[in-house]
Amino acid sequence: MTWTLDTPSARAALEIASEYADTALLNHSVRSYAFGARYAADHGLAYDEELFYVAALLHDLGLTAPFDSHTLPFEEAGGHVARVLTAGLGWPADRRARAEEIIVLHMRDDVGAAEDAESHLLQVGTSADVSGLRVTEFDPAFTARLLAAHPRVGFGPAFTALVEDQARRKPDCAAAAYVAGGAAARIAANPLDA
Repeated sequence: MTWTLDTPSARAALEIASEYADTALLNHSVRSYAFGARYAADHGLAYDEELFYVAALLHDLGLTAPFDSHTLPFEEAGGHVARVLTAGLGWPADRRARAEEIIVLHMRDDVGAAEDAESHLLQVGTSADVSGLRVTEFDPAFTARLLAAHPRVGFGPAFTALVEDQARRKPDCAAAAYVAGGAAARIAANPLDA
């Protein structure tokens, strides 16, 4: 399986993510896409691959200093980044809105595959990578290849610090609820870091 998608929009998303995210966050974004795409293949889910890839690559840019909003939750800020990038790529307004929506909804856990495949896949992919949720459902050889190609390089502690910072500064955001719900312990116990 390849970890990238080769379309003009996908290449632009990878280029922007590579410019603004550090290695740990960039690798997380690629792994999130890969886990979600693998989950879709394993479960026979139809989805828009380019839309999902672009959203996955950009989903955490709201955590980076250039795009961190002091008023918006990071997922909303990241959604706006996706809208701007995809507007520049010539995407129609409804497709730009979908990219934003997928990024915003990835912080929820109640979007089913039948109602919104791409958002569901980003939830599955990010949850597997951040806290190890459902990671045992993936073929161990697939996971080993993915981690070898896109290593974690201290992702767990770095991500914990990022979401805890969001929670402190934005107490009403989804990251605050995530932190209050024991995120640090779940991230620290991720079997991908064992």
